[in-house]
Amino acid sequence: MSTIDNLPPLRDVIARHDLRAKKQLGQNFLLDLNLTAKIARNAGDMSGCDVLEIGPGPGGLTRGLLAEGARHVLAIEKDARALPALAEIAEAYPGRLTVIHGDALQVDPLAHLTPPIRIAANLPYNVGTELLIRWLTPKAWPPFWESLTLMFQKEVAERITAKPGSKAYGRLALLSQWRADARIVMSLPPEAFVPAPKIHSAVVHLTALPEPRYPADPTVLSQVTAAAFNQRRKMLRASLRGLHPDIETLLQDAGIAPTARAEEIDLEHFCALARHLQHARSGG
Repeated sequence: MSTIDNLPPLRDVIARHDLRAKKQLGQNFLLDLNLTAKIARNAGDMSGCDVLEIGPGPGGLTRGLLAEGARHVLAIEKDARALPALAEIAEAYPGRLTVIHGDALQVDPLAHLTPPIRIAANLPYNVGTELLIRWLTPKAWPPFWESLTLMFQKEVAERITAKPGSKAYGRLALLSQWRADARIVMSLPPEAFVPAPKIHSAVVHLTALPEPRYPADPTVLSQVTAAAFNQRRKMLRASLRGLHPDIETLLQDAGIAPTARAEEIDLEHFCALARHLQHARSGG
């Protein structure tokens, strides 16, 4: 039996159900249940929360979330091979685990969740960033979730939490930090996984802010940061020229030197530029 519940160790579960990780599904299984329980603890107090999990696989993190007291877990799993193993967990935790067989990019989880809601997942590598961006860019803010506790490749985690001037700083950092507090809470070596990936992994915890850190229209801010970081080696007056004929004046109005480069500009000034650009476009 495992150290966190009365279910079998994950290696036994994987062997019994022939759950070898599939590279095309971005699978790397974390087998140490003490580590999955630690990740679950980083999601905070879940006793009064529903938790959305993406890509549970054999259920290591699922078991951690339930053992740490999650009120209810909704697990979305694309790989049908994992469903029998997840059904065994559901039987061990009656009424607290719902499993949906489907693609997380296609399934709407909200019909199955009751607020407050947290999201916790060892995200499949091939969809992790896309899911994060979706969760950070809903039509209305605040979002349906209170916090995200997500495992990524360490390089992606560093991009989420990067500060101006660093090599990792870019659109993902701005998007994450505009509407959330983001920090790396755990790092994991390749040998913690089966099969061992070629890279290190890290867990990022993001807490949704009640409102964005600085006012800005999401669409305009996205246009500004896309243009700026698409040509990050160029001066901003050149990389942003296509956004407005008088971009140099708008940069100066926002407190940004036209000769600056994207990686030098913090979130506050990008938001200021987005506001000035929106005002100029509206004829103000």
